[in-house]
Order: sequence, then structure tokens, then C-alpha cells
Amino acid sequence: MDEERADRLPGGRRSRWERGDDRLPWRSTLLIALLVVAGSGFAGRDQTGREALDAAGRILLLLGAVPLLLRHRRPVPVVFAVAVVTLGYLAAGYPYGPVFALVAVACFAAVVRGHRAAAAGALGLLWTGHLLFAHWLHHRLPPPGDGPAPWGQEITAAAFAVAVLAASEAIREKREQRARRRADRAAAERRRADAERLRIARELHDVLAHSISVINVQAGVGLALLDSDPEQARTALTTIKAASKEALGEVRQVLDTLRTPGDAPRAPAPGLDRLAELVEQAGAAGLAVTVTTDGRAAALPPGADLAAFRIVQEALTNVVRHSGSRTARVRVAYGSGRLELTVDDDGPATGTEAGGTGNGLAGMRERAAALGGTIEAGTRPDGGFRVHAVLPLGPEETP
Repeated sequence: MDEERADRLPGGRRSRWERGDDRLPWRSTLLIALLVVAGSGFAGRDQTGREALDAAGRILLLLGAVPLLLRHRRPVPVVFAVAVVTLGYLAAGYPYGPVFALVAVACFAAVVRGHRAAAAGALGLLWTGHLLFAHWLHHRLPPPGDGPAPWGQEITAAAFAVAVLAASEAIREKREQRARRRADRAAAERRRADAERLRIARELHDVLAHSISVINVQAGVGLALLDSDPEQARTALTTIKAASKEALGEVRQVLDTLRTPGDAPRAPAPGLDRLAELVEQAGAAGLAVTVTTDGRAAALPPGADLAAFRIVQEALTNVVRHSGSRTARVRVAYGSGRLELTVDDDGPATGTEAGGTGNGLAGMRERAAALGGTIEAGTRPDGGFRVHAVLPLGPEETP
């Protein structure tokens, strides 16, 4: 938050340069022009060896300020135009002083937009012209009888040019750093939003794929037995009602996190403690599931617990959809620093279209990868199919 406030002007506003505002800077240019004209008048009082600032001198100062209106749009022509007008002002013998502020502003506008060479070239042009006027052409230029300027003055002029370039470059770098920080924050926000959308899509897929598979199987049973065995058909419809109710509840829970992202979920996320429900739902779909547990069972961290539940759920859903086997075996192994899940069926694959999105295995791999784990899924040599997942647990999460 502090970093964001530092990137803005008081009141939360961004600078014109940061907003990319291309409007003409009338007010700032007018203020600069007035200050330069007024300041040059005061500076001329103490420079007895220079021409007094008259109407022509003031017009030259205003002509030097006018190009600054376009400094945000055309910084390169502007910086050279200001340098040329400033040279004309100095050649006319008018006082030194605030006139160089016009050049400084033009150079700053050029540098912050990446035109360092143009700014350096304009300053070099101005300095070279001043050398000619002050040391070799002074007898031909006003004021009359003017002698050569001291060479020490050129050191001051060179120092001024270097200071202008250095200050402009420092401000440009600072602004670019702020722009990069804003871009990085925006990219991080997009990544977080993408990850959240992926998580929600995965949850909805797993909830709906499993429940709809059960509903599909039971609907087929109900239709087949509606006339010959009404009682069995009633049982199938009861199973459809229970499965659809549970699916609606889980979908509502996922959607609630979208509506109130800052609130705690109203119901706990499912975990391996609900494995018996999966077995019961699979049984309602005609799949007999046996569960074995190796190692000492213990509470898992919420992320790993949810991932384990969804992986087993999706694996059993795939058996119902794609396998000719009506039995499946689930093995849960608690080890040192990891949890292993194995789901086997004896196949063979039915080869029939079972609906779905085809993203089940991809979703399981994404869940495992998010925890630093792995998923292996494929056909066994005997024709069955196996899903094997390894989910690592951190030291504080090891059961």
C-alpha cells in the first residue's frame, strides 16, 4: 500500500507523464514563461555588461517558451527549437539567468521520453554557440565594446549542462521504475485472477462430472426398469435426487466464494474424511469400491485434503464413465512426508462416448502439481487402468 501511494501525486493522482496525457500543458507553460520573463528582468539589473531587457528581449523569451506547449508530443523538435531561440537571445546580448530554465524544461521532456541523444545534442549546440559568441564573435555582437567572457564561465555552463542531463535521467529512471512496479502488480493480479478462475473451473468440473455421471447411470437404470421393476426404478430416481442435491450444494459453495471472496466458506471443503460418501455414490452408480489404508491416518492440511478427495472422485468418475469393470480399488497410503493415492479398475475400456469435457486427467495433474506432487495414469499390462498420485506434505503437514 505504501509503495502504491509513493507512485502517486498527493490526492492519489498520477502525473501527466505517467497517465500518458497528451493534452497541451497550457498552465505550466504559461507559468514558466512568466517566471522566465520576470526573472530575466531582475537578473538584468546586476549585469551591467549586458543589454537591458527590452520588448524584443521579452519577445524572444516568450518565443522560447511557446515550443514547450508541444514538449510532451514532439520533444525532439522542441528541445532544438528552444536551444536555437536561446542562442538568439544570448547573441543579442541580453542578460544571462532564467532563460536557461527553458532549455532545462525542454531537455527534461526529451530525456524522460528516451531521447537522451537529442537532449545532449541540443545542450551541445547551445554550449558551442555560446563559446563562439562569448570568445570569438563578441566584437561583432551587442553590447558594443563587449570583451571576451572569462573561460571559467564555460566550466559553469558545462556543469549546468551535465547537471540538467543527470537530473533528467534520474527522474526518468525513477518514473520507469514506478511504471514497471505498476506493470508487475497488474501482472501479478492477472495471474492471481487466472489461478482463481482455474481453481473454480476445476472445482466445478470435479463436482459436476462426478454427480452427473451418477445421475446419467441411474437415469438409464430408471428408464430401463420403469415398466418391469418400478421399485428399482424408484430407487434409481431417489439416487438421482440425492446426487443432484449434493451437486447443487457443492456448486453453491463454490459460487459463494465468488460473491464474497473475503468471507470464510459456509461449509468445510471436502476431504478424505468423506471418502465413504464417494464409495456410496459410486455404489449407487453400479460400481463396487473397496478402500484400503496403509500407514497411520491423520488429519491433512486443507489444500492436500481437498486435492486428495477430488483426485479420488475424478478417478472413480472415470471408471464409471469409461470402464467396463464394475469394481474399483482405492488405496490410501500415509508415508513420511507424502500421501499416495492409487485407484485401480480391471477394465477393459468401453470405448463408448461418455460425455464430459475430457479435462479430468488434466485437472488431476493440475491439482497435484499445485502441491508439488505428481499424477501417473495409464493402462496396466493386464488391461486394467490405474491412477497413481503422490502428494508431498511439508514438515508441519506430515502426519
